[in-house]
Amino acid sequence: MASRSTPAKKGPSPAAAKTERLLNLVIALLSTRQPLSRARIRQAVPDYAAGSDEAFERMFERDKDELRALGIPLRTEPIDPFFDDEPGYRIDQREYALPQIELEPDEVAVLGLASRMWSQASLAGPAAQALRKLDAAGLMRDEASVAGLEPLLHTTEPAFDPVRDAVLTRTALAFDYRRAGEAEPVTRHVQPWGLTSWHGRWYLTGHDVDRGASRVFRLDRIVGAPRRTGRAGAFEVPDGHDPRAMIRTAYGDDAGERTEVVLRVRGGSASSLRRRGEVEPGDDGWDELRVRVSGTASLVQEVAAAGPDVRVLSPAEVRDQVVEALQAVAAAHEGEES
Repeated sequence: MASRSTPAKKGPSPAAAKTERLLNLVIALLSTRQPLSRARIRQAVPDYAAGSDEAFERMFERDKDELRALGIPLRTEPIDPFFDDEPGYRIDQREYALPQIELEPDEVAVLGLASRMWSQASLAGPAAQALRKLDAAGLMRDEASVAGLEPLLHTTEPAFDPVRDAVLTRTALAFDYRRAGEAEPVTRHVQPWGLTSWHGRWYLTGHDVDRGASRVFRLDRIVGAPRRTGRAGAFEVPDGHDPRAMIRTAYGDDAGERTEVVLRVRGGSASSLRRRGEVEPGDDGWDELRVRVSGTASLVQEVAAAGPDVRVLSPAEVRDQVVEALQAVAAAHEGEES
């Protein structure tokens, strides 16, 4: 009998690895009253110890800037008051600690609802950890008060994580961008200001360095992984920056052309889809549903989740996308025992 090979486990994403490294660094700097030398910090943080001296220096410098950009009070102090030739580092617990936070029951409920918005792995973990901290503090969530509300934010674009990190840390980016109607992408250098979901798509707003003007970029048109080109905190976001106004100006109020998708829906099913379009009742237990969308990604996911209760009649490319999504799910579970 042929043995079944076990698929190799995937390691953490670059964003998750960086978050873990920063967390380990914060723990190390909080757990000491005396400043830590670079050598001791390197021993305390696994990612630092695993690399070369040059890699450690570069990584540690970036991480220091990132912690300060996040508002963490990282202090640089002499290790020996009589010899200040070697600096040490620590985080003052009194400056780092938050005051007691008092939340009303409705505020806790809203936080619980917000945590469920992120269905993708990029933010699902931190959201779950935040809820566990609320529970540990004795703040009980009233799930019933928000029953029936289930917002979802999907982040399927590969560029989402690096762009989000660059926006949060105010770090300049370079990326290859393919405009509509152009075959070849062009490299753009951007100071990212905001990341916004608009009519089913994600948009980056920022300052285009090469053109000397503000611009809007659709994330699904970014080719490959964006690259950092500067240090964290190197620029300021303009006061009063309104990303939605920029997107409306660049793409129109509907943020692009709308596509009409015709669906065949089993009677009594797919209520969320029905609310998005016009329903023509059928006499064979199936209804016809017409939905107009500016982006098909979220609709494809919803149709695929409905399984055999929804079929795509047109256009053909949307039907093919649903088939591809279902095949990806089947492939991911291939070999699992029932």
